[in-house]
Amino acid sequence: MLASSIPPSLLLFLHILSPFSQPVDASIHVELKGAPLSHLLLDPGAGRIYVGGVNNLYQLTTDLEVLLHVKTGPYRDSPECLPPIVLQECPSAKDTDNYNKLLLMETGQGAEPGSLIVCGSLFQGICEKRSLSNISQLIYQTSNPVDTQYVAANAPGVSTVAVVITTKNKQEGGGDGDVLRLMLVGRSYTSKGPGDIPPITTRRLFPVVPPRRAFSQEEELGKLVVGSYSDYNNHFVKAVVHGNHVYFLFSRRHKKEYRTYASRLCISDRSFYSYVEVPLLCQGGYNLAQGAWLGNHSGEPHLFVVMAAGQASTPVATNRSALCVYGMAELDTMLRRAQEVCYTEGGQGSGGKEEAYIEYGVSSKCLKLPKDSLSEYPCGGEHTPNPIASAVPLKATPIVNSTIQLTAVTTATEAGHTIAFLGDRKGQLQKVLVISSQSGHLYGSELVDSGSAVSADLLLDESQEHVYVLTNSRLSKVPVSSCEKQTDCRSCLAVRDPYCGWCVLEGRCSRKHQCQRHLQPNHWLWSFEPTSQCVTVQSLQPANHSKEEQTQVTLSVPQLPALAKEESLSCLFGLLPPQPAIVMGNSITCQSPAPEHLPPLPTGSDHMILPVSLMFGHVTVTMGDMTFYDCMAVSRLNQSSQCLACVSSVWRCNWCPLDQLCTHNHSCPNQHIILNHRDSPGPTSCPLVYDLQSSALVPMGLSATVVLRGRNLDVYTDEAPYVCVVEIEGSPTNLTASVEKMHDNTHTFTCMQHQFQHPVSQLQYSAPVYLRRGERRIDASPGLRLQLYDCSAGQSDCSQCRAVPKEYGCVWCPGSPAPSCVYSRTCSSKPADTCPPPQIIKVEPASGPLEGGILVTITGSNLGMKYEDVVGGVTVAGIQCLPQSKGYKISTRVTVGTTRGRSTKMFTYQDPLLQDLIPNKGPVSGGTRLTIKGRQLLTGQTSDLSAFLGTQPCYIVEEVNDTQLVCQTGSSNRTGLVPVRVLFGKAERTIPNVTFHYLEDPVIISAIPAESFYAGGRVIRVEGRNLDVVQQPIISVWVEPLEVQRVKRKKRLALLTSKQQLVFNSTMTTVSERCSILSSSQMTCPTPRVNPEVKVKGVWFQLDNVRVHYESIKGKSFTYYPNPVLFPINRENLDVPFRFKPGGVIAVEGQDLTRAMSKEEVKAWLGDQECDVKTLDSTHLYCDPPEVQPLSVDDSNELPSLKVFMGNLQVDLGLVQYDSNSLLPAVPLAAQIGLGAGAAVIILSVLVIILMYRRKSKQALRDYKKVLLQLETLEINVGDQCRKEFTDLMTEMMDLSSDVGGPGVPLLDYRIYAERVFFPGQQTAPLSRQLDLPESRRQTVEQGLQQLNNLLNNRLFLTRFIHTLEAQQGFSQRDRGYVASLLTMALHDKLEYFTEVMKSLLQDLVQQYVAKNPKLMLRRTETVVEKMLTNWMSICLYSFLKEVAGEPLYMLYRAIKYQVDKGPVDAVTGKAKRTLNDSHLLREDIEYCSVTLTVLVKNGVEVQPCPVKVLDTDTITQVKDKILDQVYRGAPFSQRPSADSLDLEWRSGQAGHLTLSDDDVTAVVQGRWKRLNTLQHYKVPDGATVALIPRSQSSGGVGVNQVFQTGEKTPMLEGEEEEGLRLWHLVKSSEDPEIPKHRKSSMRERERAKAIPEIYLTRLLSMKSSIFLIPLGFLNTFVTLLSACVQVKDKILDQVYRGAPFSQRPSADSLDLEWRSGQAGHLTLSDDDVTAVVQGRWKRLNTLQHYKVPDGATVALIPRSQSSGGVGVNQVFQTGEKTPMLEGEEEEGLRLWHLVKSSEDPEIPKHRKSSMRERERAKAIPEIYLTRLLSMKGTLQKFVDDVFVAILSTKRPPPIAVRFFFDFLDDMAEKHGIDDPETVHIWKTNSLPLRFWVNILKNPQFVLDVQVTDSIDAVLSVIAQTFIDSCTTSEHKVGRDSPVNKLLYAREIPRYKQLVERYYSDIHSAASGCYQEMNSTLTELSGSFASEMNNLVALHELYKYINKYYDQIIMSLEEDSSGQKMQLAYRLQQVAALVENKVTDL
Repeated sequence: MLASSIPPSLLLFLHILSPFSQPVDASIHVELKGAPLSHLLLDPGAGRIYVGGVNNLYQLTTDLEVLLHVKTGPYRDSPECLPPIVLQECPSAKDTDNYNKLLLMETGQGAEPGSLIVCGSLFQGICEKRSLSNISQLIYQTSNPVDTQYVAANAPGVSTVAVVITTKNKQEGGGDGDVLRLMLVGRSYTSKGPGDIPPITTRRLFPVVPPRRAFSQEEELGKLVVGSYSDYNNHFVKAVVHGNHVYFLFSRRHKKEYRTYASRLCISDRSFYSYVEVPLLCQGGYNLAQGAWLGNHSGEPHLFVVMAAGQASTPVATNRSALCVYGMAELDTMLRRAQEVCYTEGGQGSGGKEEAYIEYGVSSKCLKLPKDSLSEYPCGGEHTPNPIASAVPLKATPIVNSTIQLTAVTTATEAGHTIAFLGDRKGQLQKVLVISSQSGHLYGSELVDSGSAVSADLLLDESQEHVYVLTNSRLSKVPVSSCEKQTDCRSCLAVRDPYCGWCVLEGRCSRKHQCQRHLQPNHWLWSFEPTSQCVTVQSLQPANHSKEEQTQVTLSVPQLPALAKEESLSCLFGLLPPQPAIVMGNSITCQSPAPEHLPPLPTGSDHMILPVSLMFGHVTVTMGDMTFYDCMAVSRLNQSSQCLACVSSVWRCNWCPLDQLCTHNHSCPNQHIILNHRDSPGPTSCPLVYDLQSSALVPMGLSATVVLRGRNLDVYTDEAPYVCVVEIEGSPTNLTASVEKMHDNTHTFTCMQHQFQHPVSQLQYSAPVYLRRGERRIDASPGLRLQLYDCSAGQSDCSQCRAVPKEYGCVWCPGSPAPSCVYSRTCSSKPADTCPPPQIIKVEPASGPLEGGILVTITGSNLGMKYEDVVGGVTVAGIQCLPQSKGYKISTRVTVGTTRGRSTKMFTYQDPLLQDLIPNKGPVSGGTRLTIKGRQLLTGQTSDLSAFLGTQPCYIVEEVNDTQLVCQTGSSNRTGLVPVRVLFGKAERTIPNVTFHYLEDPVIISAIPAESFYAGGRVIRVEGRNLDVVQQPIISVWVEPLEVQRVKRKKRLALLTSKQQLVFNSTMTTVSERCSILSSSQMTCPTPRVNPEVKVKGVWFQLDNVRVHYESIKGKSFTYYPNPVLFPINRENLDVPFRFKPGGVIAVEGQDLTRAMSKEEVKAWLGDQECDVKTLDSTHLYCDPPEVQPLSVDDSNELPSLKVFMGNLQVDLGLVQYDSNSLLPAVPLAAQIGLGAGAAVIILSVLVIILMYRRKSKQALRDYKKVLLQLETLEINVGDQCRKEFTDLMTEMMDLSSDVGGPGVPLLDYRIYAERVFFPGQQTAPLSRQLDLPESRRQTVEQGLQQLNNLLNNRLFLTRFIHTLEAQQGFSQRDRGYVASLLTMALHDKLEYFTEVMKSLLQDLVQQYVAKNPKLMLRRTETVVEKMLTNWMSICLYSFLKEVAGEPLYMLYRAIKYQVDKGPVDAVTGKAKRTLNDSHLLREDIEYCSVTLTVLVKNGVEVQPCPVKVLDTDTITQVKDKILDQVYRGAPFSQRPSADSLDLEWRSGQAGHLTLSDDDVTAVVQGRWKRLNTLQHYKVPDGATVALIPRSQSSGGVGVNQVFQTGEKTPMLEGEEEEGLRLWHLVKSSEDPEIPKHRKSSMRERERAKAIPEIYLTRLLSMKSSIFLIPLGFLNTFVTLLSACVQVKDKILDQVYRGAPFSQRPSADSLDLEWRSGQAGHLTLSDDDVTAVVQGRWKRLNTLQHYKVPDGATVALIPRSQSSGGVGVNQVFQTGEKTPMLEGEEEEGLRLWHLVKSSEDPEIPKHRKSSMRERERAKAIPEIYLTRLLSMKGTLQKFVDDVFVAILSTKRPPPIAVRFFFDFLDDMAEKHGIDDPETVHIWKTNSLPLRFWVNILKNPQFVLDVQVTDSIDAVLSVIAQTFIDSCTTSEHKVGRDSPVNKLLYAREIPRYKQLVERYYSDIHSAASGCYQEMNSTLTELSGSFASEMNNLVALHELYKYINKYYDQIIMSLEEDSSGQKMQLAYRLQQVAALVENKVTDL
């Protein structure tokens, strides 16, 4: 009953757990104070247990009775102070808990009693000794410990282990027997307190002779020397003594992963020369040891270690853990091998691979000593290298794995088997049989303390029968097994507990040694042995026996244990008294019970089974079963055939027929017997009525005689009469019988004639019949029955009657009162020979196709007597129709298939026709509802109709009518055209020339927006592919009523209380809306209306058979929000209409208006006209109503009402009444403009007056709202422009997003990021430098710097160092930041320690500011710790920048750059037309236009043109930057060439090449101003072709983009034509190109023959004497102004190579002529370039005159492959273009300008310039400029929002560092009693947003590999200021005098403030306790980025400050008492001596 009520799943669960989860009834528990309890110690000899916990120490008995309890804390202490604690010297001291760290037993020596060693975490981990017999009695305690007595770790979570060893005292005399008792301690590193305690130290215990002290760390006792303590932070797990060695087990970071190590020391080694360690590898990724035990397995010592898998690269253990076993022999072999390799082979193995090395950063190395060194010095020596570490791990395979973290292990040996007990994190004790060192079997588990981890101290008691389990606050004594709970052999063996076995003769489950005869075979059966079987009865003879007599029973028992001679066994039958047994080997014989003693048989049974138990005394050895049967019960249970049953029985029963007796005897009382079938024929001898001689068919109501036949009846000799008995429904009918004996010894019995009457519903009834003789019932054959029948039952017509088989004699009798079916002899008239004609009542269907083939069902009467009667007898329209045999029902129904024929009245042949298909396409997944149109479609039955698309069925979904059939398509496995077929039965019809097209399934790519409100109706814009193939697109929402949710919660609560499974089977409720398809790629879906009382569980799109869940589209879920709330426009009086003054806007207030709605989706109607919605924010809606009052749409009111429509939400906000002047006639447009302008001036004037004279707060509020309204109006006016700009920008950003998705956001790597944040503005930061030291000093200095590093790891030194520096007057604020960053570098690998120091310094800072003004704290970076905080935040948030904030920040930067570059930017002042910063706004109206340049870019081997948009007002440098932006789009800025290294070359055709430059000889000079060249200056047209060429290769070679330049084509005087133009120089050739060639020569001859005029002759003569000369360059080459450039080059070459052979000088074609002016002016002169003059079809060659080259100009000839760079022919070096040119540099007394001249007069003194700027900013900005700023703001708004949300969103967990630091600030506020939430808000703002995020927002180049120009920086400054304003708590109000930058974001700042406040509050309300997670994160960060830091350089830079303030620092350290104890000043002097040979007091 109970089991049936438990769910099957739970039963399965219980079944699985049953062997493992045994009750712990036998366990003893005691609850103790001092959680968490940490250590357990057992003194087995004295029977005492000791437990150490927090502030408590216990002494208990072995039965867990508390004997003594001692309080060990709390006491006033601080881990940062050294004991004794003096409050004046240690202000941080407070009551501190004392965690027990060590609990050891020191055995006594001689007369000296032993002691209990107790070490705690207080007072730097000092120890004390207590009495073992009375822990309240102190034996040793120090009140003034020295630093050498600090033993244990002073932090709760840091481990300490130790062992006590005894060795000979070699160095001291006078000891007690020269015995030295020591304690070896392994201590993990702590960041607080003394930082110079080695990981392993030796402590003195005995003898302690003054001046020596107990627990002191003495030089001669040895320690593990370590280079850097924090670098080797060993987490110790166990320390054990084995043989002559001590072993330590610990885990430590190795490279980037944590590993577990085992190390070894010789007990006699005082100097740690023998130290060697080896990594332990537990395969499967288990790398962190959690607990260990040194135990035995197979007689050999083994180390059992429970290991856990670490979380990533941290020391945090996960739940995945395992048990690994390491043989101590193998471990020692590995350790010796490491020693040997390091001693004799230099650490290298046989293969040259490193096998051993020196660890812990000490200056030792492996050597090559003699081969016998290890055997000579097994424990090392002064000359041997140490400490040694093996590079080869000792591997082990886990013997058992666990998904629960294992925390402890101990082992026991039972009967030669090793059992391991494992404690886990959930308080369970798991039991494992260790089969080998590589395999084990988990056989059980016990829950000791639910949810509480088991301590590593897991101990067995002395008897090995109990395990002491220590958990958080409980000590439990748990038995190792529960054998005694198993009460029988089978359960004992089934428990499979290695401790248990079945003790056969004792009859109990016991441990082996508890079974007295366990050594003898078959006496103790081991539970865990698979072949073990309980003692069983193999056979029992006889297995069954009659209960009427006794017999000898023999049992065969093969595994019977041997007995002593005097011992005996007995048999026990059931509960009867035992019978003595005779044992003969494996056979036991005993007597069965007497019949009278046997219990009665069970009711209804002929036998019983009794257990036969073999007993040894009262112990049951084994059991068998014996059956006792009763033959009389056999016959009694079978009355109809007693003899047959008796002799056919499985028992040995015989039948006595005369006595009617079934007996086990072989004789009968009356001497006649029929034996059992086993002994004779048996059943054939039984007297039996075996057959009916008469017919079995007997008609009702008619006298009939029944004749029976019998055999073997001669046995009856009495004269008793025979009687026939017929039973009808249990009622017997007795008929006298006469008997006749036949010749074959059978008998015939004739029963008296009888008329049987019995109402029956069917044709016949079966009645049993038998024979009785006197009182004896004679057996009858089974199944002997009469068949009584009635012809009229069920035969309603003639055909049915005649269909009855003939033997029944039924006829159709036509007599009165009505024809009926009767028995033939009862029919009074002549029976009908034939039946009436068939009568057809119904034909289905009434129609069919001409082809036939459909099934027709004919229903009626007299339709034949059998199927064959109708075959060939059914015709349809005169044509035979074949009936279906399975559809035939006698007389009433026949189903036939039609054949072709004409129609008749009863059946219509039709010709169905298919005409059309709608639609004709659909998705391959199906689901399309097709409408097939036609006529006569209702032909045949509906079941005969089927439709197909090709071979795929189309499922008919609606009722078919004559003209239309609707079906739904199924899925197809391929796309394509398929025919449409409809089958009418077997007749097929298709639609002519129409096919259905299976198309690809629709795909949804995006669906936005992703939220709606409950009212629904919001339009979701869906984009995708193949959307138009969908017939019925639907959006559906799955909702769950709240009632169902409440039921679920109740069921879940019931589940939690009852521990049963919960199964939900609720039906899914959906609401849906139909979508509208716009195109194949777009559709819109209105969101369904959802009841607010339900919970939305999911949203999906149903596209016919394709279902697309919203989450699968972009991984984002769809959200439903509460409906937005709109308040009535006249809230003060709802019944009064709202008075509206035309010309303004209507403002509607509300809540959450933009949460799930945008402005474009909102419609507002005022009466019958639309009110244009202009602005929508979270709380306001502004709409622009018509100028004239609209008409009302409500007949009940004349005034129009304002209605707002948001999706399905419709809100009536009240009536609106225009002021009366609105009813005046319309004013002309010109008048309106004039009035408007005038009104605007008047309003502005009034506003200025109001601002001047009204200062009250109420008026200021109104003024604020008015300014906001004006800003909103301005934003509305620029809205369209913003939208267009935003659309362009989003297009650009979408392209950018694809770039970001490809190469990714160009994030800086960590080193560069840290360099820019730690050392902003420094060119050579320490991160990039190397230690510059002479090699002779390097090793010494590095050693000193390493010691300095150790000093910095001492918190006292570090804090003293920082405070001393800050106290110095010469220590500037710049120095403070520099030192803080150097410390960050130096301690980067110890971030946990760095954080603790930072927190300590911040606590001091809080203390200072609390006394002054706490709100000013962290406002600036004035102290070292504030810069440390900045660096700390930067380190911790780097991953957050990479993963979350980096991408939106980059998108914002690109958006700003894109927008700024679209407008003019002044290259000199940095002012831009598109900006957010009014001081950087280019206010002048600069005419500019966009120009698209075609830039030649080489992609592989192919040169491709790349269009780049620039402005014609751009300088050449700006153009180059924009080209580089486009070409290197998405690439990091550092990976692209700089614009300075490139020249921009304008190209036209083959010959036209012009190098463009910001400043060259063509630059325009006006007075003292020189204007930078622009594209406009060069008249570069739209579509011009340009190329960027490296400056060293300009005009030749390969460009940046791999574009080859052919150079100038010379000579160009060959009459070649370019683009149809003819070239000319001084005169145009007279040759007409139209004249044929054969005429040109004759014309030339005639021309030459002309007489030369005198004037020309005069010129020739004057040429001879005087030439017009121009000195050119340094060569004084003389040329004419009209010389072409190639002529000038020839003349220069003539002069340079004067006298040289022509063949030895370069050709003019290979050189370029460059005109130079100053440093920056360089112009390549060419005969033909883009500046050449074209007139009609003539192009003139360029001359010096064309270029306006002045007299005395400087030129150079440059090889074409080196133009604009390199060395020219004349060895003239060219410097290239001088860029950037924006520094206001002067050249030749000229000032550069670009678009505007700087307003700052250089003559104005500097002190006046700032005041002029302030006055300029204070001017009112004209609206047009504000409009520009607003336009820029609106365009960038989305990107600003994205960045702010990424920084301040709590949808994802905030960075752990933020949560950690905010918790710290909350704690500080609470500690100092600061209740003002504004103060804490300011602290948080100053520490995170203003300290870190503002810095990143203003300087994205700190994070991103980008270039931030002045114009971009100006925009970022405004955004950063907005972020600052959003983080302040003061109310943000603006007025006319407010800075424009604040006006811009006046409306957004309240929203951003809410974001900040929610961010702070969510972090505050979240569960704290992130310290452990923070430490784990810091550890991971330390390892991840430590390699990036240049540690030594940072230490060297820090030492410079130490050197500078050396005396002050030394004095500060010597003044501190704790510093004196630690000898900090002395250690610093050592550092100074090493680093710079400073003479010290050493």
